[in-house]
Amino acid sequence: MTEQANARDLFRAAYEHRYTWDANFPGYTANIELKQGDEVYTGQVSIKPDMTVEVSGIADEEVQQSVYTQMRDIVTHRKRSTFEKSHGKNNFTLGEKDSTDAVDILVAGDSMGSNYKIRGLSICQVSRVMGRMAFVIDTHKTLETPEGSLATHYDAVFRNPQTDEIIRELEFEDTFEKVGDYYVMTQQVVRSKEKGQETTTEFNYSNVKLLEPAVV
Repeated sequence: MTEQANARDLFRAAYEHRYTWDANFPGYTANIELKQGDEVYTGQVSIKPDMTVEVSGIADEEVQQSVYTQMRDIVTHRKRSTFEKSHGKNNFTLGEKDSTDAVDILVAGDSMGSNYKIRGLSICQVSRVMGRMAFVIDTHKTLETPEGSLATHYDAVFRNPQTDEIIRELEFEDTFEKVGDYYVMTQQVVRSKEKGQETTTEFNYSNVKLLEPAVV
């Protein structure tokens, strides 16, 4: 039991060290520029205090959907949720420690078959199997803030869980700036490799403005 409690405590400390927006987060608006090869698209985005996302002004519907998906990913990583709500029902066991001092955290009870690696106070690897898709996300660099850490360089490898064949590889480089009291993404560069084809997509956010809190 001591080992399991230790694994839970280790994972809880890393989970709670992630940078998330607090309950007073007012939301924000920004201009978006998306670049892929020679193509450039511009529009506007907003995240509301209730974490809903709006994207407007992009003529190409597929590109607008791509930006919307990216904004939803931002919300997923910044939205605060208690450890008990997210992981309270799971059981944690310590696994092996590798040469980089990252320790495996094995999870039982998670509906998505998740396992993790923890190094210090950072979750440096997430692996999941979801139906016909398995993926591993490795974090290589983080930005440490007084309120927690933000992943700034990470990659994701998607495989067929039956054959272990690599389906898609993604590499992300994220840049954040502090606007008012909150860290907000101002750029994301995504390098994608799929079926021998490589593409680079840039999401650039400018004129970031926090929304005014509603007067009660």
